[in-house]
Amino acid sequence: MRIGFALFDDVTQLDLTGPAQVLSRLPGAEMVYAGASLAPVPTDCGFAIQPTTTREDCPALDILCVPGGYGVAAAMADPAWTDFVARQAEGAHYVTSVCTGAFILGAAGLLEGRRATTHWAYHDLLGLFGAEPVAQRVVQDGRLISGGGVTAGIDFALTLLAELEGEDFAQSIQMALEYDPAPPFSTGSPAAAPARAEALKAGPFSERRAVMEAASRAVLERR
Repeated sequence: MRIGFALFDDVTQLDLTGPAQVLSRLPGAEMVYAGASLAPVPTDCGFAIQPTTTREDCPALDILCVPGGYGVAAAMADPAWTDFVARQAEGAHYVTSVCTGAFILGAAGLLEGRRATTHWAYHDLLGLFGAEPVAQRVVQDGRLISGGGVTAGIDFALTLLAELEGEDFAQSIQMALEYDPAPPFSTGSPAAAPARAEALKAGPFSERRAVMEAASRAVLERR
């Protein structure tokens, strides 16, 4: 089972490393990290990740994973990335995203008429690509599986692991990783703290929302 991640500049590392840690436990997993080149790729938190291959040399993937991050808007505008995602999606058994990686799927023409999710701050913008936004942590529509914001990538990966190897195996991996979230605060979702979510959306997230909306509309204008 060849599992590949799109590794673009300014990726959110946990969008990638969270599901990679889970999916690498799949028996026979071959993990692939495809960059624009073989140069280390900067993440959004101060360290780089080393690609194992380039987009051009990347072999056909069984599972395509597209993380999110600050670099999503630039990746959406880069035909080399959207063509890579569209090409790999054609033969993949599963096409997946975490957080705002869903917008790269949208830019590659893969969300039309599909149920999907993303980070809560950008959820409504998925509709620009003809998707049906679903306010869930993990959403599956056939072979398309999308995860919500950042930490939801772990949940998405466990969901996929259960589909591939059964729930007992996935539960054993969850136990092995001691994935037993017990956050110190109950403010991890808009449902739990709606006023805080609205304040963040109107404040710190407002500029990023504008960037993501502009990038999405620019993709649609080029079609």
